[in-house]
Amino acid sequence: MTVSETALPGVRLFEPDVYTDDRGSFAELWNVRDYGRHGLDVTFVQDNLSRSRDGVLRGLHFQNPRPQGKLISVLRGEVYDVVVDVRAGADTFGAWEGQVLSADNARQLYVPEGYAHGFVVTSEEALFHYKCTDFYHPEADRTVRWDDPALAIDWPTEDPILSAKDAGAPALEEIPQEALHFDDVR
Repeated sequence: MTVSETALPGVRLFEPDVYTDDRGSFAELWNVRDYGRHGLDVTFVQDNLSRSRDGVLRGLHFQNPRPQGKLISVLRGEVYDVVVDVRAGADTFGAWEGQVLSADNARQLYVPEGYAHGFVVTSEEALFHYKCTDFYHPEADRTVRWDDPALAIDWPTEDPILSAKDAGAPALEEIPQEALHFDDVR
């Protein structure tokens, strides 16, 4: 496995070993010992799976209180995945990182607590899987506007398909400061 740090603290790119032969391929996507040796010492409590068509953009989502860390994989298709630092007072507050994740490249992205996350599907369809360090809490659910001009995210689309919630999300500067303090971040 290859592990790379990104420009955002704690956000890491994991590239598991993929073994292929004439039958297909095999990759180990989670092993608590191996990932722990690479600094990912977390407990996952929930797995989620979403299927989306080309042009669907989901995000930018985060939870606070009760933030979630996420280990993300794409099982079919391809997405452009974006992480934004929403930790008030952090040196990298408002900075973002984008990665292409696909079934073909087998990359995984770890998004720690305190970051907003979203993706846009860049293939005909994508099957998106993520493991979470805390349960979903609807009362803690927060969203940052995907096209916030202050963030200037370089999405590979100008007219995505959005949910009503995501289409009406506030810009980062419009979110109350208390929603951006992560006191219980591990």
